[in-house]
Amino acid sequence: MAATAKNKKLRVAVLASGGGSNLQCLLDRFPPGDDSPAPAQVVLVVSDRPGAGALERAARAGVHGEVVSPSEFAAAELFGARLLELFAQERIGLVVLAGYLKLVPPNVVARYSNRMINIHPALLPSFGGKGMYGSRVHEAVLRFGAKLSGPTVHFVNEHYDRGPVIAQRAVPVYFEDSAGQLAARVLEQEHELLPEVVDLIATGRVEVSGERVRIIRD
Repeated sequence: MAATAKNKKLRVAVLASGGGSNLQCLLDRFPPGDDSPAPAQVVLVVSDRPGAGALERAARAGVHGEVVSPSEFAAAELFGARLLELFAQERIGLVVLAGYLKLVPPNVVARYSNRMINIHPALLPSFGGKGMYGSRVHEAVLRFGAKLSGPTVHFVNEHYDRGPVIAQRAVPVYFEDSAGQLAARVLEQEHELLPEVVDLIATGRVEVSGERVRIIRD
């Protein structure tokens, strides 16, 4: 997975359903083209929503953007086949889900086993699963009375938010927090953590064995 041979960059596809603030952090850290010294480059952005802000960010950066909605396909396997076709065309080595709200089809998960990651706005395994996204996550954290929250980056498997955890970043939860205040604090850490994990993967410093992940530090 590492981008090592002759300084070859890891080619990254980002899947996003919304505004794409995490995508922007990846574009800033891993811009398209060969001029940047970064070990990876974002070369494809896919959204399930035609008006997603993520597609506008991709266009401004000169990155190939595509709309691929599962509702356009008669079966999940066909939806997955279209994604795989795009990934093959762009020679994708890593898929990043950054605010992507659809379940990735099993044929894509199988093909990109340990080469697809997701960022979730809570400390998994808590406050994850189907339907747990956006403000729902932060509202659940506040209802529970948790003292800590924060983003998790994990490998994607066939279940929502259940793949092996790569890295987490904790933030405090204050008694007076609203869901929006907590979300802003978590998002700030997402913007740092996600590019850091992509860099670790691109430089070959993430090892996976079953459900266990090892980070190789300098």
